[in-house]
Amino acid sequence: MTATQPLPDDGSPVVDIEATRRRLSARQAEVVANLVRAAEEETEDVGYAGLTVRGVARRAGVAPATAYTYFSSKDHLLAEVLWRRMESLPPVDADMTVPVANRVARTVRDMIPFAAESPALIDACTVALISPSPDVSHLRDRIGSETHRRLTTALGPGVDPRVVRVLEAAYSGALLTAGTGHMSFLDVPAFVAEAATLLVDGTGGTR
Repeated sequence: MTATQPLPDDGSPVVDIEATRRRLSARQAEVVANLVRAAEEETEDVGYAGLTVRGVARRAGVAPATAYTYFSSKDHLLAEVLWRRMESLPPVDADMTVPVANRVARTVRDMIPFAAESPALIDACTVALISPSPDVSHLRDRIGSETHRRLTTALGPGVDPRVVRVLEAAYSGALLTAGTGHMSFLDVPAFVAEAATLLVDGTGGTR
């Protein structure tokens, strides 16, 4: 997601920020990082409904106009929170001696690591990802690609691609169900793991 290279005018480093689709200086990248952290903290205090870009900017110690320079909406901010969490995850442990349900449950649990520590944050991020905003859509595609890669790795080599697609739908559906309060986010890993077991047994995919 990030890369550095010299600017032609003064030689200072720049950072490519995939989420904002802009090249930022190191100082600007620090502002973005501060805004992301502030968004996490603000969500803990006020939840999705009370979250505003102005409130995040105030917490981060910058002007609202500065925050809007990088993020078009609170949904854009929250999608960036989730994307950065996804990027920082450890590699998938694809030990094929472990049953498929255990592998998938562990992988899904890694993808929602703040479900237990911060239900408000994961709830807000889940709602934000539904936004039709182009900035959110861009990040949603990135998150979806990483989710696909991690589930495919957990299922193991030779798995039927259809199994992965259905499992992705089960994962997304479980997150939405949890976001509406009809399931606990803590139950999502076990739900997706059960779906994986049923799919693999039903199709003869990799165990």
